[in-house]
Amino acid sequence: MLQMMLRPRWVLALLFALAVAAAFALLGQWQIERAVEQSTTVDRPTEDVLPLGDLVQPDTATEQVATAQRVEVRGIYVPGDTVLVEGRLNDGVAGYWVVAHLEVTDAAPGGLPVALGWAADRDRAQAAADAFEADVVAGGGVEAHVVGRFLPSEAPVAPDEDGDPFAMTTVAVAQLINVWADYDDRPVYFGYVTATDAAPGLEVIASPAPEQTFELNWLNVFYAVEWAVFAGFAVYLWYRLVRDAVEREEQEAEEAAQAAAGAEEPAAH
Repeated sequence: MLQMMLRPRWVLALLFALAVAAAFALLGQWQIERAVEQSTTVDRPTEDVLPLGDLVQPDTATEQVATAQRVEVRGIYVPGDTVLVEGRLNDGVAGYWVVAHLEVTDAAPGGLPVALGWAADRDRAQAAADAFEADVVAGGGVEAHVVGRFLPSEAPVAPDEDGDPFAMTTVAVAQLINVWADYDDRPVYFGYVTATDAAPGLEVIASPAPEQTFELNWLNVFYAVEWAVFAGFAVYLWYRLVRDAVEREEQEAEEAAQAAAGAEEPAAH
């Protein structure tokens, strides 16, 4: 087969196949470059503090543009509605969040959960929650200014059968409105805010900025893969043609040898 490949006819065919494959490879490279050029980097100004009312409305789903955005909001904390959410990680350490109920006053009215801070153990978290409740009662409806990161509501998780039936492990608005006192069909925001400044007795909740996402134009990537396949097929096609020619010559030689042997046999008699 090697001798067949070295014949001028097939050497020229190989050069042609390589030229075609090189052209296909260049087209694939061009498609990759197009994919990179047309790619988009999702870069949102999440660290700019924006008014909550400019991003979300009560009783509506949280849009992507509002997720992880730092916001500011004013409202009045509702006494008696502060709860503990357990199993919350802060820099890899499990602990408790203290989550309060804020009734928004500087945007569309509605209930908004606010995560006030984190504590490593339940006793510290409960003590901080009690102290916060006492300040809310003493303030008598004083408006609060909250700055923090807005995040969409989490899904509720049923407590363990042997555990506290009122225990919470997620900040789920659907679950919170069932424990907020006298909360009827009033509007509610389907998200919560992790406060930048922790309440007394608590540590600040670690809430880093979201990572930027890079999105390729996958249609161009698919075309690039197609051109690479075509390039490989061009070389493979040349190989198959050479192989078929070798097999055809071998078959013709074998048939000629058989014919010659058949012609010699009568003569021998």
